[in-house]
Amino acid sequence: MKTKIQQAVLGGIVATAVMTMVMFVAPLMGMPKMNPAAMLAGMMGFPIIIGWVMHFMVGVIFALAYVFLFSGIFAKISSKIVKGALFGLVVFLFAQVMMAVIGAVMGGMPSPEGSMTLVILGSMMGHIVYGIVVALFVPNKE
Repeated sequence: MKTKIQQAVLGGIVATAVMTMVMFVAPLMGMPKMNPAAMLAGMMGFPIIIGWVMHFMVGVIFALAYVFLFSGIFAKISSKIVKGALFGLVVFLFAQVMMAVIGAVMGGMPSPEGSMTLVILGSMMGHIVYGIVVALFVPNKE
């Protein structure tokens, strides 16, 4: 059996990959184009590869937070899907706050392509998918 840390790291990588795939397929469903790595890299003036590394590092960090902080908070919820969806919403809200802070510190965010409402809904959908994958992948707190 893998340790919780190993499962969280692997779960974070898998969940981030799944979330990213959802975001890349989103334009086929009428949502705006979303590339979180390009957005991170563009905001900070880094090459796109650094944006990808940052995107996956953040995904791993949030999966570790789920295992060691949030799974205890959500312990009374029996459904892993509900736990994951709630966690995904928390991550989405945190991401919105952090993007605003980073944008303010770094001199602004790149303008989104398409409707801001659809960008927000697409981002929320991606983060909920991320949360569900994390919750299904990593162990419950004992």
